[in-house]
Amino acid sequence: MGLVIQGGRLIDPKNHCDQVMNLLIEHDRVAKISSRAIEKKGHQVIDASGMIVSPGFIDLHVHLRDPGQEYKEDIRSGTESAAAGGFTTVCCMPNTRPVNDNETVTRYILEKAKKEGVVHVLPVGAITKGSKGEELAEIGKLKEAGCVAISDDGWPVMNSELMRRSLEYARAFDLVVMPHCEDKHLSEGGVMNESRSSTEMGLRGIPCQAEEVMISRDILLTDLSKSRIHFAHVSSEGGVRMIREAKERGVPVTAETCPHYFTLTDEATIGFNTNAKMNPPLRSFKDREAVKKGLIDGTIDAISTDHAPHSPEEKEQEFDKAPFGIIGLETALSLSLALVRENLFSLSKMVELLSSNPAKILKIHKGSLEEGAYADITLFDPEAEWVVEGAKLKSKSRNTPFDGWKLKGKVKYTIVAGKIVYQG
Repeated sequence: MGLVIQGGRLIDPKNHCDQVMNLLIEHDRVAKISSRAIEKKGHQVIDASGMIVSPGFIDLHVHLRDPGQEYKEDIRSGTESAAAGGFTTVCCMPNTRPVNDNETVTRYILEKAKKEGVVHVLPVGAITKGSKGEELAEIGKLKEAGCVAISDDGWPVMNSELMRRSLEYARAFDLVVMPHCEDKHLSEGGVMNESRSSTEMGLRGIPCQAEEVMISRDILLTDLSKSRIHFAHVSSEGGVRMIREAKERGVPVTAETCPHYFTLTDEATIGFNTNAKMNPPLRSFKDREAVKKGLIDGTIDAISTDHAPHSPEEKEQEFDKAPFGIIGLETALSLSLALVRENLFSLSKMVELLSSNPAKILKIHKGSLEEGAYADITLFDPEAEWVVEGAKLKSKSRNTPFDGWKLKGKVKYTIVAGKIVYQG
């Protein structure tokens, strides 16, 4: 049985469409798009009046914790969380146990995702073996097995020569490199942003320069290698500025940020709130506003979540001992819509940041809804209000700094390959 989506406002930035349209879905494809009513006997009809119909969201940066840490998250729970957030495709980072640095782990992820996942799962392979920063992984074999990018996320490649070689190999296999930009010598022992708040709480800080030194280095290496690089979880004013300048010079760089970096500041950690502990850490008001500006002017190309689940027992430790990371798949839409309500950019721009731009970065055939396209679709009500209740989220973990927040904007349907996988 196919689907008919009637009366929704179709926003498809790639095809410059923003108007009320009707869609016919047959099997896994968009069969027809029309401003006129579509009647099809035997098809399920979704009344999308008052909803936005957009290409399915694509998250470039998710930690599914599978294999090895399934008590935090697994492919089933992680993809269910993604579907509830409107994401039809997620890229899973390689810091699993074992690390996804070989084709065996990559194939395990893809096979399990095929059996248990409710959205598309695209593995990201490790840059170095074990993500130890000592020896390059078999990048060609990772690409052949199904990896769409390489990253040592969670760990920087401190050796500049090794980073250069990874960019050159990635270019040869047409993969994008997603580095974790952190100078471990500058950040060593740090647990939050170096600021007045860290001083008042007696916690060791991480200066913005720990991120910016590595962004600067990797821009230089990208210019040298002429490879493609994508900067993950950009959080600082200096980082945004350097990426902007690199783009102006024609260096092939792209970047993402996360909703927590354009919503919160390091003051969220006051009271030793470990659910606001992440890496890079939440920064200052000045950094937050710079990230917003980067989204507005196109310096930052995409919104990702860096969804990083941890068990309550892990997060309920002392701030120094608690792990970095928060969950974010189910709150990303609402927090992104807040920028639209601030009139910082349009709904179409937001959809672009969540769908067509990520697809372009990965060079995959997703992120648009023309006739014949795969039917990966997100329907959301931008005015629907809801309260975040960590215990009711689809993720196995509860580590969100937004617990108890009243948000606006809710996913109503998530459709993957023509099938409804979430209905809110």
